[in-house]
Amino acid sequence: MMTRDVVFPAGRQALYERNRYSPAVRAGGLLFVSGQVGSREDGSPEPELDAQVRRAFANLDAILAAAGCTFADVVDVTVFIVDPQARFERIWAVAQEFWGEAPYPTVTAVGVTWLYGFDFEIKVVAQLPG
Repeated sequence: MMTRDVVFPAGRQALYERNRYSPAVRAGGLLFVSGQVGSREDGSPEPELDAQVRRAFANLDAILAAAGCTFADVVDVTVFIVDPQARFERIWAVAQEFWGEAPYPTVTAVGVTWLYGFDFEIKVVAQLPG
């Protein structure tokens, strides 16, 4: 049986242990990052949408950094949005602050009805350095 090579961002291990999942796993030269939401250190959501999206990217960046990656190493993105018809344009405008330059990763956007009190979630696959 394979042992998972788990990546934990600084200061958030207790949150992941409480919820019983790994923030990211290294495998086959890739980093598979669990969906990141705009949660504060205690796990509660940022109440304002733009701040929630920025916090989700900050949480994602912390995991990428813990694995020695940046968003430039991301090859695939999946975003989940509650009520995308009403929120997509606003979310996408904020996301561009973090997106970087072309060539861009692949993206799949999924509309959902529930994200545990959040409005936006992002999960990625990144190429590990070396």
